[in-house]
This record gives sequence, C-alpha cells and structure tokens, in this order.
Amino acid sequence: MADLRPTLLAKARILDPSRDLDTTGDIFIADGVIKDVTSDLTSAGLSPDTEIVDCRGLIAVPGLVDMRAFIGEPGAEHRETLASASQAAAAGGVTTIICQPDTDPVIDDPAIVDFILRRARDTAIVHVHPMAALTKGLEGREMTEIGLLGAAGAVAFTDGTRSIRSAQVLRRALTYARDFDALIVHHTEDASLVGEGVMNEGELASRLGLAGVPKAAETIVLERDLRLVAITGGRYHAASLTCAESLEVLRRAKRDGLDVTASASINHLTLNERDVVGYRTFFKLAPPLRGEDDRVALVEAVAEGLIDVVVSDHNPQDVEVKRLPFSEAAFGAIGLETMLAAGLRLVKDGALDLITLIGAMSTRPAEILGLPAGTLRPGQPADIALIAPDEAWLLDPATLKSRCRNTPFDEARFEGRVVRTLVAGRTVYEYV
Repeated sequence: MADLRPTLLAKARILDPSRDLDTTGDIFIADGVIKDVTSDLTSAGLSPDTEIVDCRGLIAVPGLVDMRAFIGEPGAEHRETLASASQAAAAGGVTTIICQPDTDPVIDDPAIVDFILRRARDTAIVHVHPMAALTKGLEGREMTEIGLLGAAGAVAFTDGTRSIRSAQVLRRALTYARDFDALIVHHTEDASLVGEGVMNEGELASRLGLAGVPKAAETIVLERDLRLVAITGGRYHAASLTCAESLEVLRRAKRDGLDVTASASINHLTLNERDVVGYRTFFKLAPPLRGEDDRVALVEAVAEGLIDVVVSDHNPQDVEVKRLPFSEAAFGAIGLETMLAAGLRLVKDGALDLITLIGAMSTRPAEILGLPAGTLRPGQPADIALIAPDEAWLLDPATLKSRCRNTPFDEARFEGRVVRTLVAGRTVYEYV
C-alpha cells in the first residue's frame, strides 16, 4: 500500500451535517487526520509531496456509516467477506461498516468479536465494527455477556433479523445494558404474525397470490419494546421501520423523552410494494416493501428527524437462493454500493435536503454508536467521500464489488455518484 501523503481537497463544496456547514473551500489532510477546513488553503506553504485534488464541481461529505450490513464472514464467505464488503462500501462512499452478528459461529463471544476486528484490520479497506448478539446463539432465551462483549469492541447488541419473543428477556437485556450505557438494536417483527408472508399484506398481495405480512407484525413489537424502554430506562434503536403506523408509535416515545432512535432502509425509502409485480425476487425483503403512502411517510420522517438513520440493509444472497419462485426465494438485497446513489434520487426529487440525507447516513449513526466518524471537523479522522452530483450512470450488476448481485437496482439510472473515498486520509476508492 502506498505511503500516506498529505492531501489537499481544493475548492470542494463542503457539506458537514455535524456543524450544519455547507460552504465552498479546501480540506487539508495529514497523518490521516483533517488538519484544517477553510475557504482558501491553496496559498499556504504546502510540502512538496502534498497531493492536490481539484474538487471543483464535487461535494465533500463525511464518509458514510452503514449501521446495518449483513456479512457472511465467518461461515458464509461465499456470500460476502469482510474484504469484498469493504470494497463495495468504499465504492459507495461508506467508510464505516457495522456488521451484524448472525454469522457462523454467531458473534456472541468476546473471542469472535476479536476475530472480526483482527480480520477486518488485515483484509478490509474501511472501518469495520461488529454488533454482538443480544442473546446466545440468537435464540432469544439467554442474554450474552454484554459487558465483556462491549469491552472486546462490540458497538451495540442485536439479534439481527430475529425479534426477541420474550418480553421478560428483552426487559432484562435493556436493564442490564443500561448499566453499561450499551445500545440495544432490535428487529421489530412478530414472527407468528409474519408466518409464511413474503410481501406486504393487502390487495396487491391477494392479486399476486402471495401470502402477506401485516403492518401490525411490526407495530405490535415496537409498541411492546417502547413500553419496556419506559420501564427500564435503557437505550433502544429500532432496526428498520417500514410503515406510517410505526412512526406514530416512535413519535409518541420521543415526545415522552425516551432514549430511542430508529432506522429505515434505503430500499423502503425509494421502493414500494409495486416493485414486486412480476415476481422479481430481488425486491423480496424482510421487512417487506410497503405501499407508496408508507414510503412517503418514511421519507418525511427522515426529513423531520423522526427517523434518525438511513441504512443499506446490505444482505448478499447468491443466485441459487434468489432465482427461485418468489415464495421460495431468500429475503434480502445488497446495498452498500448503491445506498447513497439511491438516496440522491430523493434529493433530486426535492423530498430531502442533501445535508439531511448525509446526516442520516453519516453523522447520526456515528453519534448514536459513539464513533469518531460522521464529521469533517479539524482533528477528526479523514474519512471522506467525494460526490459528483450531476454524474449520470447506469448500474451494471457485473461491475458491483460485492460477491453477490442481488440488487433491486439492476440497470437502474442514477444521477450522482461517489468518485473518491478516503479512509483515515488514504484513498481507498477512485472512480476512473
């Protein structure tokens, strides 16, 4: 790997949600850290080896922090490795991946947390932080050692795509985690209500002859969880909300002063149930895509800050489990490489301000997880994405860096793309 040179990002539009900053200027980087951000650094005495990057027409933003990415390593490296996920992340402007614990073995032991961190240091080109399992084996019965796992490097605790059925187990976990100021991230779906459902319950599902998943499967669990948060005083994050009814539950909890935050996936913000028409399995997601009214409500919730975080919900699946009849195909879609590009559609449509989108993809997840990321403040790590906002391009799945190609944006047209990504001052991706 090349030596780390000082770098000047010159004449960029600088967008920093952590300071509500939107200006034109220069960013000087040295020793992996942002040294200065000002209107004009080009006349300063720079060392001869400084790399000067002409950023006219580009937007410099904090590197994205993806709070929900499922990666196969260890145990399912044919789906994704930390190395391949990090390559995809860098191409999408993501400089920090938060990986989920549903691996083989499950991340429920400090030794596995240590393995992930060491493996990422050896093979990944972006930062990787693991969430650890909330219950042993993701079985929903016995809590993991939250204190030991946190000390080993776990940034939060979750059972991934599994919802804890026992209110008593979740109550104990919230109480125990509170003593460590640990964050509980929970997937809000009642498995008994989901049943054999494969898409949003409603008229469209009936016409397609597919079993539906009711919105109540989400709202019932969220309502229960937030009542437990009120009892325990724990820190809680809803992993992926999808419908307007859940937003009202969340709004009430925040109004009551509970320490709760929530995410929505980029898929639920930019797609809806009608994309399933034609039985296209790349749109088979869990939770399922909802109706257009719910999609619009989610976007409005991001705009007002009710939804704190936008995630990719990256879930690579190989062709053998995706190219099946819709009811039999696996759930999930990749998203690390397309999260920002898809989000820029909302900006182009006027549904979101760019600074709000970047804040939800970078600054807010970093704040919630307590990570040194999501900011362009001097003195902070130089994790930066450069965006060409007017670059039009067509997504060719064959060019994606993920090991799998299960993208809902196959041959989609985008406007705006990442052209350069820096992690700790080092360029890890450059579009040419």
